[in-house]
Amino acid sequence: MEMIAELGLEKLTMAALGREVGMSSGHLLYYFHSKDELLLQTLEWSEGRLGTERGRLLIRTAAARERLDAYVDLYVPDGHRDPHWTLWLEVWNRSQNAPADARDRQAAIEGAWHRDLVALLAEGVSRGEFRAVDPDRVAARLRALLDGFSIHVAIGLRGTDRAQILGHVREFLDENLLADV
Repeated sequence: MEMIAELGLEKLTMAALGREVGMSSGHLLYYFHSKDELLLQTLEWSEGRLGTERGRLLIRTAAARERLDAYVDLYVPDGHRDPHWTLWLEVWNRSQNAPADARDRQAAIEGAWHRDLVALLAEGVSRGEFRAVDPDRVAARLRALLDGFSIHVAIGLRGTDRAQILGHVREFLDENLLADV
């Protein structure tokens, strides 16, 4: 992840990584079998850390909307070339030709984010904090919105910085979730 943050994926070669960690590229290939597998395992490791952080924020005793805002904050990249999102974009791109087991592992990562969001939305609906919506449907739409905006932030598309995106998402949530009081 440090090399991705520093150099970007275009300069991350097995040889360069090997030099960084004091191994030969052949040794890395022995353990990971391919650069695709190395990237996917790195993503799984990174997602494990995010999953732990997401779990902590979701079990807090705060209102559902406050926790939803924290979920969104965790989801959206920190800025241009965010290493986690740079890695995600590369793995997504490579998934077009990935074997079924690799695609299943990616789906498991996506599924964890989705399940947590559905549970949070369902809780907000059951407590009357959110309108009566279908949590699964809203979660799918919200994650698509977050993915699209996050890609803009991660690639550094002009006019789409993190603060602006968070504002758009919060406006969407206000318009689509807040219970009529």
